Amino acid sequence: MPELPEVETVRRGLEQKLNKFIIKKVEVCRDSTVAFPSSKEEFIKGLLNSLIYKWDRRGKYLIAKLKEVQNDNTQFPLENLQNNGFLVVHLRMTGYFEFIENSSSACKHTRIRLFDKNNNELRYVDVRSFGQMWWINKDLSPYKIIKGLGSLGPEPFSKDFDANYLKEVISKRTRSIKAILLDQTIVAGIGNIYADESLYSAGISPFREARTIKKNELIKLKEAIVTILKKSIGSGGTTFSDFRDLEGENGNFGLQTNVYRRTGKECRKCGNLIERQKVTGRSTHWCPKCQK
Repeated sequence: MPELPEVETVRRGLEQKLNKFIIKKVEVCRDSTVAFPSSKEEFIKGLLNSLIYKWDRRGKYLIAKLKEVQNDNTQFPLENLQNNGFLVVHLRMTGYFEFIENSSSACKHTRIRLFDKNNNELRYVDVRSFGQMWWINKDLSPYKIIKGLGSLGPEPFSKDFDANYLKEVISKRTRSIKAILLDQTIVAGIGNIYADESLYSAGISPFREARTIKKNELIKLKEAIVTILKKSIGSGGTTFSDFRDLEGENGNFGLQTNVYRRTGKECRKCGNLIERQKVTGRSTHWCPKCQK
């Protein structure tokens, strides 16, 4: 599943590529991809004549702020246009976008197609079809309509996410620290890859009870999370299966991982073999010697 660096990579690509993209036609190729409103006709109607004005990211969600454009020749500042709600996207396991100039026929895994007046297409492709889209009316809040979005914890790059916050939220928790990092209500955007890599960098065993981790270790963990996420964003994210950016390129951070998907290989620090075990149903990779 795309995690924070992959979603941020997509956000940056969308923001750069979709300059003044006004939706003139919408095709819903798979109804179940539309999570809200309940009617796909309402979803389509809501998006028509919308300028995709600005892309944001919250955790693993992409949020496009829309502006209403009734006249294609509108010249005044775009920020003065009337708001037309939000398009929210969660890529889930295998979702990705393609931007296609002078659109051609779509592949069988295409789920949503957005076109501008010049037949340029923003195409959403999703092999396993777990991804979802929401059109949220301007009078509604995405954070109230989408339960997962409204319950997210702080962003790893925010001032609210620090060692003091971590100490407070884990002080009485008996769950493993790996399970804590995967909990989106505690910290937004971290998934399996970056939880494993951050714990390795901080020298903390993924199986430790969260409440046993000391303040100085949490300082290291917080710093490791931020550093690794930034490094991955700089590499375009990680591709081990389906993830690709808007240009169809794979992420390169997978070439730099220390433990994730390196089971049986030598630890880059100590030479011990990397091990793998399930934690909360997810494969966990770690070095038994370097992580305590």
